[in-house]
Amino acid sequence: MATLFFASTIPSAKLNGLGREISSMLKQARIVAQNRGEKQIMIIDLDSRTYGIEGKETKNIPPEITARVIDPLSGTVTQGKYSFVFYGSGGIEGATILLTYNKKTLSIETDPVVGSIVVKQ
Repeated sequence: MATLFFASTIPSAKLNGLGREISSMLKQARIVAQNRGEKQIMIIDLDSRTYGIEGKETKNIPPEITARVIDPLSGTVTQGKYSFVFYGSGGIEGATILLTYNKKTLSIETDPVVGSIVVKQ
């Protein structure tokens, strides 16, 4: 029984780990933009299932996890590339990344007013 329980938590741990990685990357892009006083862009490519800061190495989204972005103007984005733009002033455009595995969903929200990144389960 313990083996079955442990095996079912591995994908959930991947979901949480991916959420931490993406939120950390968003925070890093914001800090670099502020420190350098120049725009930084983090791109999520929903077609190739990758994400990363523009001009740097990209990371893969595991195949068992579904990713989509909710844009306040465009609605739900499930295909193509979505860019999170961080300005030198610390500002960011608002959007929410939704990561889903089975029935569990993790959301990463960007706040355009404060410039913060919030992870919710």
